[in-house]
Amino acid sequence: MVYFSNYQIKYIRMHKVSVYSTPTCVYCNAAKEFFKEKGVTFEEFNVATDLPKRQEMVEKSGQMGVPVIVVDEQIIVGFDQEKLTQLLGL
Repeated sequence: MVYFSNYQIKYIRMHKVSVYSTPTCVYCNAAKEFFKEKGVTFEEFNVATDLPKRQEMVEKSGQMGVPVIVVDEQIIVGFDQEKLTQLLGL
């Protein structure tokens, strides 16, 4: 945090966030809603219809379960709000 005159400037690190999900997954939708509420920009891949992204998800995580969330290079399987909050510095 930097103070400049009477203004406080906070540097915010941008994270690259990707969500591999399916439309009917409750935890996938909860994760995406969490990101929206926190103002976190994310890229979404629907692995129900996008076969190359599904294969990419399996290669990264080693499993078929969704959501698979990638924050920078960290892979999280499932919606772990505590871990996401920590990784994103929220």
